Amino acid sequence: MSILITNIKELIQVENQPKEWVAGKDMASIQTIKNAWLLTKDDKIIDFGEMTSMPEGITADKNIDTTGKMVFPSFVDSHTHLVYPGSREIEYVDKINGLSYEEIAKRGGGILNSAKKMAEVSEEKLFEDALKRLDIIIRYGTGAVEIKSGYGLNLDSELKMLRVIKKLKEVSPLKIKSTFLGAHAIPGEYKGRQDDYVDMIIREMLPAVAQENLADYVDVFCDKGFFTVENTDRLLKAAQEYGLRPKIHANELDYSGGIQVGVKYDALSVDHLEFTGKDEINCLLDSNTMPTILPGAAFFLNMAYAPAREMMDAGLPVALASDFNPGSAPSGNMQLIASMGSILYRMTPAEVINATTINTAYAMGISRDYGSICRGKKANLFITKEMPSLEFLPYSFGDNKVDICILNGQIYEKEN
Repeated sequence: MSILITNIKELIQVENQPKEWVAGKDMASIQTIKNAWLLTKDDKIIDFGEMTSMPEGITADKNIDTTGKMVFPSFVDSHTHLVYPGSREIEYVDKINGLSYEEIAKRGGGILNSAKKMAEVSEEKLFEDALKRLDIIIRYGTGAVEIKSGYGLNLDSELKMLRVIKKLKEVSPLKIKSTFLGAHAIPGEYKGRQDDYVDMIIREMLPAVAQENLADYVDVFCDKGFFTVENTDRLLKAAQEYGLRPKIHANELDYSGGIQVGVKYDALSVDHLEFTGKDEINCLLDSNTMPTILPGAAFFLNMAYAPAREMMDAGLPVALASDFNPGSAPSGNMQLIASMGSILYRMTPAEVINATTINTAYAMGISRDYGSICRGKKANLFITKEMPSLEFLPYSFGDNKVDICILNGQIYEKEN
């Protein structure tokens, strides 16, 4: 199938030569084309340019006139937990009443609550619910998503989650990457025996995950009250034997050393980063690791906000992802995440667009094919409703500004 889009008010995030990421002061600018056209064929972007220079005689199977509308590359959401067995709104009330994230976890809530439900839910139910969530995030403009395990905390349940993610990869038009997060929390039966649980992950979980080829990446919650730097070091060293590159939960609750151990093992990203100082920034500057901020979680938990401006001023790239999960970020709306980037972190519209497209594509390991409008890249993009300017995208945070989603060169229409 081929699609010709014409009279685009503004074509956003255009590249002639693809970049891996955008960093520092360069995040404050993006390339656009006003009054533009774009042609896709099969699953690729073929060509684009100004309407005045569109070659005569171009034909396509589908023609879309977008007068007054804009075209963006699809969002890339590089950190989610959207395969889960049920919501946790009762804990939301606990938060309102003043209990902290750590206090809820110590009472058996949080991740352990989801792990209990995970053991009881069927694989079919998990899949059906996750597929509905994928439909929702597509309609808000997401075209690629990373999904973690981590609500199993035992071999059978972790494999159940990862098999669901594998099935989602097979049926969804989204580009999906899977991450094994067995070290998300310490199960109740291992209380006081944290090292034994780490041993079990290394001895039993990692080989089983690798044998079924269920994960693209490995993750550890390296933070206060969860897994130590020493635990994380052991797990990542073991994961190297199976070719699993890390993506680390780090420094959400304290200066945990998670950023440094992530960089040591060439993590693709380190995520959360509320507690990030000069030492952490300097460590990241000499690395290939993407600093990834999760505004939804910090907002929902009423936590300190990661120092996005200091990171960019130091020359770092910054990515913004949703952390879509039932406990601390129950939304996968990347338009809202872009708005939070501007409202809470004082990032400009250009910076949040870079942070939710090309930089998150790098954090998923897919920036060669996703994250920008570039000839030869995947035709993953969305057409907005009529908008006055690109700045309107993060400015107007209460509505869905997406009109049409195109994934892999196909107009997305959910089957009934």
